[in-house]
Amino acid sequence: MPMPVIKSAKKKLRKDRKREAANKAAKILFRKTLKLAEKSPTEANIKKAVKMIDKTAKNRLIHENKANRLKSKLAKLLKGKKTVVKTPAKTSKTAPKKPKAKK
Repeated sequence: MPMPVIKSAKKKLRKDRKREAANKAAKILFRKTLKLAEKSPTEANIKKAVKMIDKTAKNRLIHENKANRLKSKLAKLLKGKKTVVKTPAKTSKTAPKKPKAKK
């Protein structure tokens, strides 16, 4: 690859390399966090993974739809792990009848 000659092109190359390194590091951390959450889906791990997914989507390292898909997948993992919590039975409350208007 030819090296740039123009000053602004040199600066762009420097900036691109820095961004590339930062993006690569962020993606690696993202993947590690996601794998940890999938391997042992505790509430804390999933919370951390969702936060990381949101950050990577915000920085456009992954697509917004992919982020939503991954978060949904993690939510399903958490839902499967949680114990069933019994909710109290619903009581049927009827609204009091309004008196008829006098003519």
